Amino acid sequence: MWDYTDKVKEHFSKPHNVGSVEDANAVGEVGSIVCGDALRLSLKVDKATEKIVEAKFQTFGCGSAIASSSVLTDMILGKTLDEAAKITNRDIANELGGLPKEKMHCSVMGMEALEAAIANYRGQGVADSHLHEDEEGELVCKCFGITDKKIERTIKENHLHTLEEVTNFTKAGGACGSCHWKIEEIIRKVHKQELEAKAEEKPKGLTNLQRMKLVQETLDREVRPQLQKDGGDLELVDIENKNVKVRLLGMCSGCQVSRFTLRDLVEAKLKEFVEPDITVEELRS
Repeated sequence: MWDYTDKVKEHFSKPHNVGSVEDANAVGEVGSIVCGDALRLSLKVDKATEKIVEAKFQTFGCGSAIASSSVLTDMILGKTLDEAAKITNRDIANELGGLPKEKMHCSVMGMEALEAAIANYRGQGVADSHLHEDEEGELVCKCFGITDKKIERTIKENHLHTLEEVTNFTKAGGACGSCHWKIEEIIRKVHKQELEAKAEEKPKGLTNLQRMKLVQETLDREVRPQLQKDGGDLELVDIENKNVKVRLLGMCSGCQVSRFTLRDLVEAKLKEFVEPDITVEELRS
């Protein structure tokens, strides 16, 4: 059973701004009833100031979809289009006090409906389009109509690392499972691009502050997700020059093969993405 916050329950049981704005001049529609979730967001935008003066929604979906749509309308009322455009799906989820990880796709749908409505107002799309570059992409998940472009975009924006996370945020791969291999291929592709970009940006001759930042980023991005898959984890304790001191946690703590984990995973990744002569030392409690 999923654990919903009181605010999610409130917006589900008594949603705000339900319906359709009369004389709306910005409309965004995303999702599909066939796929299980659909959202229509209609806005009245003041032409002189580009402020959103009225916002309403109609949705077909679960309680999280209703709550996400409801709180989104509250968030954007009174904002200019430029201000509203900065709202991310994580902002929507945070406004609700959080969403179960399996329901994060509901907040993504709200963000995409807002983007579609803004583009519709500015003449960049039509009300019944999905808007994004998704339409020109390759169809990956046939069950839910999700393209590679949407998956790539969601991975980048939300820093996703696993198939499960992609499914939670997009629903892709959540039915027959035949596209799992393709989704994992896209994850690897996006991460490779990001790592190559990071490598190009990496400065020569790091300061202590730069080294510390790169070490923490590498551990969070490259190491901890792999350890967490097996019930383990790791924390950065200290850095002395180029010697990184860490503590293994969970299933990794006291493991007989921890020295291989440190050498073949932790140290290898730090050598690859931080400095080639960096070393790793395990601190035991």
